[in-house]
Amino acid sequence: MTGVDLLGYAAGAITSLTFLPQVIKTWKEKSAKDVSLLMFIIAAINEVMWILYGALLDNWVIILTNAIVLAMSCTMIFLKLRYR
Repeated sequence: MTGVDLLGYAAGAITSLTFLPQVIKTWKEKSAKDVSLLMFIIAAINEVMWILYGALLDNWVIILTNAIVLAMSCTMIFLKLRYR
């Protein structure tokens, strides 16, 4: 594994945590009043496109990073709809 690979995995790991604080906060407070549903729908669509791009390149850093962020985006969409 090269330094470039390590940088990619490290950046992917940090990117994967992007929505985690919002997911945790929304889950604990059982409120998504101030959360933008549209933002998470756009994010989910974006993540699907990145996963497809990563698959076409056979780049697992892109695929895994965006799959995790997609899971969190979908979780936030679910929580937003649940705690309306």
